[in-house]
Amino acid sequence: MPFSNYKNIAAVAQEFQIKYILSDFINELELAVPQTFQAELELLFTDGVVDNSEDAICENLIYPVLKEVWKMYRKKLTLWSHQTLTYDENLSGQPDYIVAKRHPLTTVIFDKPYFLVVEAKQDKFVEGWGQCLAELVAVQKINNDLEQTIFGIVSNGQVWQFGKLEGDIFTRNIISYNIGDLERLFAVVNYVFQECLLQLEND
Repeated sequence: MPFSNYKNIAAVAQEFQIKYILSDFINELELAVPQTFQAELELLFTDGVVDNSEDAICENLIYPVLKEVWKMYRKKLTLWSHQTLTYDENLSGQPDYIVAKRHPLTTVIFDKPYFLVVEAKQDKFVEGWGQCLAELVAVQKINNDLEQTIFGIVSNGQVWQFGKLEGDIFTRNIISYNIGDLERLFAVVNYVFQECLLQLEND
């Protein structure tokens, strides 16, 4: 069934025999926030409509943060937006964002392995994590690598939550991060991208 049919972590954990734990695994890696980025975000919050839909959340809040951090990693990793991901008829759909290995021929080839899946939700974090974990399971099966760590993010644009799937263990970070503290949020997203790159280079 589509990823969106999974409404909570328990549904995915039971179907795919995933252990679920809560633990703070994030190591913040400092990354300067450009003043132009800060100013643009403040303009959006002051004069824009940033969160009236999940599409708006993606375009105004989530993608800009991901893109700004991804720029440092663009030679090795590709940031995909709303690209279809299919393992089988039970695990298929369109995550909001996916970070994958950059294909050596061109950026338009959707290459595996995949490292990071991002879901935007309007304050439906329980549902968001059900969907995101199903996507992580699909990625794990597509990559055919139980030793790989695959990261997941669920965000309503303001609050960002992080998790990871390793083998049959899903860990959700206890601490959530807020876009109001951009320096810490950038540091966390930078950590995730760095971990993705390290796995790619060590493969």
